[in-house]
Amino acid sequence: MTGSAPEHAPATVIVMGVSGSGKTTIGTLLAQRLGWDFLDADALHPAANVAKMRAGVPLTDADRAPWLAALAAWIDRQRDTGTPSVLACSALRRVYRDALVRGAAEVRVVHLTGPAPLIAARMGGRSGHFMPASLLQDQLDTLQAPSPGERALTVSVEPAPDEIVTDIIRGLGLRERTEMPPGSLA
Repeated sequence: MTGSAPEHAPATVIVMGVSGSGKTTIGTLLAQRLGWDFLDADALHPAANVAKMRAGVPLTDADRAPWLAALAAWIDRQRDTGTPSVLACSALRRVYRDALVRGAAEVRVVHLTGPAPLIAARMGGRSGHFMPASLLQDQLDTLQAPSPGERALTVSVEPAPDEIVTDIIRGLGLRERTEMPPGSLA
């Protein structure tokens, strides 16, 4: 795990990485452990984007522009209502992350990274996802790892999901949701 100590507690955490890195798994588990809202960015892809990817055709920046705008609007709505959130989103290039973060200190990025063979094996083992394993190399070629100026936390996907999420919570200085036992006084 690499990254800097948090300057502000994040209100939105963007879990990024190539397809198959575990964004949805880790993002869902992180949101559950924090008691935050969760969105998988794939849910906001226009149908035309999904069709292209399903056909093995990489998206262009023009394809991504309305999708990134929809994600940025979702982040804004969450922040405006004071709803802490986790967003699972590839965000492979700096320009995409900039379109989502927009300089907000309370929006932090977590980069999931790991060996290509491990990620390829995970992609090959899943079913029902529109992103074919044949696009992994394109994603790896497109990936621009976050720079120090982005204040991103980089986490290996090699450990178990619970361990990865624990590393993220610690690395971002967050606190897990604690539930009061039934009958206790708050």
